[in-house]
Amino acid sequence: MKTNEQFVLTGMSCTNCAARIEKELNQQAGVENATVNFATEKASVVFDQTIINEKELVNAVKRIGYGAVIDSKEYQATIQKKQEHDARKMTIALILSTVLTFPMVLSMFAMLLGFHFAWVMFLHQPWVQLLLATPVQFIIGFRFYKNAFHALKNKAPNMDVLVAIGTSAAYFLSIYNGFFSNNTSVLYFESSAVIITLILLGKWLEHKAKRKTSDAIRQLMALKVNTAVLVKNGKETETPISNLKIGDVIRIKPGGQIPVDGILLRGQGTINESMLTGESMPVDKKEQEALYCGTLNTTGSFLMKVTQLGEETVLSKIIHTVEEAQTRKAPIQDIADKISRYFVPVVLFIAGIVFILTSIYTRNYELAAIHSVSVLVIACPCALGLATPTAIMVGTGLGAKRGILIRGGDKLQELASISSVVLDKTGTITEGNPKVTDFSAEVAIPEKNILRIIGALEKQSEHPLANAITKYTDSKVMDYPAVNNFQAEIGFGVHGIIEQHDYYVGSVQYARQKIALDLKKIEEINHLEASGKTVMLLFDNDYVLAQISVADTIKSTSKSAINKLQKMGIDVYMLSGDTQTVARTIGEKVGLDSQHVFAGVRPNEKADFIRSHQTPKKAMAMVGDGINDAPALATAAIGVAMGNGADVAIETADVTIMNGDLEQLLVVIQLAQHTMRKIKQNLFWAFFYNLIGIPFAALGFLSPIIAGAAMAFSSVSVLLNSLSLNRMKVK
Repeated sequence: MKTNEQFVLTGMSCTNCAARIEKELNQQAGVENATVNFATEKASVVFDQTIINEKELVNAVKRIGYGAVIDSKEYQATIQKKQEHDARKMTIALILSTVLTFPMVLSMFAMLLGFHFAWVMFLHQPWVQLLLATPVQFIIGFRFYKNAFHALKNKAPNMDVLVAIGTSAAYFLSIYNGFFSNNTSVLYFESSAVIITLILLGKWLEHKAKRKTSDAIRQLMALKVNTAVLVKNGKETETPISNLKIGDVIRIKPGGQIPVDGILLRGQGTINESMLTGESMPVDKKEQEALYCGTLNTTGSFLMKVTQLGEETVLSKIIHTVEEAQTRKAPIQDIADKISRYFVPVVLFIAGIVFILTSIYTRNYELAAIHSVSVLVIACPCALGLATPTAIMVGTGLGAKRGILIRGGDKLQELASISSVVLDKTGTITEGNPKVTDFSAEVAIPEKNILRIIGALEKQSEHPLANAITKYTDSKVMDYPAVNNFQAEIGFGVHGIIEQHDYYVGSVQYARQKIALDLKKIEEINHLEASGKTVMLLFDNDYVLAQISVADTIKSTSKSAINKLQKMGIDVYMLSGDTQTVARTIGEKVGLDSQHVFAGVRPNEKADFIRSHQTPKKAMAMVGDGINDAPALATAAIGVAMGNGADVAIETADVTIMNGDLEQLLVVIQLAQHTMRKIKQNLFWAFFYNLIGIPFAALGFLSPIIAGAAMAFSSVSVLLNSLSLNRMKVK
């Protein structure tokens, strides 16, 4: 049985570590696919539980020198404690390293400025610097040696190998000069100590910045509450959420957070759903309307019935979707991953060449060693590894805050390059809440009897128009006759036998397949359709018995959204199962020309349309309700589901727009474009930094200390650039 499990990883220092863990996991029997994200420090593993289990996967990671914990609710407290412990440990190490390093740096600057005070000469003594530098090198810096050992053991050299070799070279060269040669004035103890201190500072800042990239997840998790007011036998008691069961009744007070999914049972309230939909305006809720975990009751006190708990609530599914999205790689990241894989061995080779050539040219082995140390220290693959995932984390998190769920970095990359958008009509361009506008009986049969027949047939159907018709018939009649041999012909209508008589309800095209329509009736229907109404007919094997018109309201933002998409250079198409006349009328109202409007399209034909228009160079996005349009959503490069908070296609769609507002499609496209721009900027600076830094270090223009500072802050600069996405303004 296949399952997808997430693991929190520890001990990684750069992308080579992530690549090594990913390789090891993928080599395990029963693992179908494993992806490791260095930025989130998580692994997503798809595996067969009959062949391998979670414990064996954790042990596989531990065998190569890293740590892993299952990322589940049961382990959340353990994970949080471990992360807090590591953060405290890093902070203490940084403080101690700074305290021990500062006197050496102070004496170095004093000597450079020509101050030869007694305290300066004392601090510059080899044995004093040895005492100060040794704890930094081997106690505080032990993490680099430990990680380097595991990296070399696994034949996957990483950043720790470069730091360990570089600082050790400076440290032992200082011992040689200070105690075994005549050159006691030239010491590099401060260089090795400063390098370690600066790298620790960089990692500390990186850790702080990484936490900010995960703000969206933490903010969503903060919406969950631990207790609820249970109403039972007339008594109200506060109880843990874990004790609730589906069907329980709970009290929601003004200002209270809704703790689970449910329906409003008694009373009314005004609910702030901005945390789920991105809509700032509160929504008035009445009895039998849906309520969602994490939303806020601003006014009113009411009772609600529990319908979903725990991981089944909409909020939990959103959190899971965002977490999953942040572990999925964008294709552009493959470039950085491939380079990172060979980066450290190449740097070690360059450092060796620099040492040999500098030794030959200058006859100064000490200078050659220092140049090599600078090369080793300045080269860091971390910035390359952080360039893509950090931007994706911020981008997907920013989308979640706006009520847009994006399933991963690969989808963001696709979204940024789409050239056309296909829109379903009902529920996307229109409100998706059609209503009966006209009804007329065509024969001398009591209207009530005709409505009973129409209602009985349409109650068997799940089509949106059927729901509109049954709402209308329910308001007119109380009971319905039995229907036998019910059949639904997708895209046309329904058929059934009532009291041993064949009846049909469906489109004009459906009726024309069965019976003849006179010219006057066709003209009347054309007139109604020209005004944007959908005409349905009730007929038997001989005559039209009744005519019913249904209309759907166009969303207030549809026209402006389509206009803006067109201005962005994106082709917009509308597909509809309606007649040509109705579809064109709706198309004209929202600014689409007739060439981009396709009518009479059945659900399966929407997928065919996308296949015929989509090419590798012309990616298409399909926007629909996520259920009826499932084949088309799956066929398009990007499937966008228009959710309304209740029926969100979180499990299947590439993108879910929670509030169903078409203008949010503009937001998500611009968000994708901004995110890709940040990724490209990050990759450029990561490449440029190493492209410039390594030659400068090799030629002796950078001291080991400056190289260490540059290396430490390269990753931080990439993270800060990714975080700047939070200031994105949507045009």
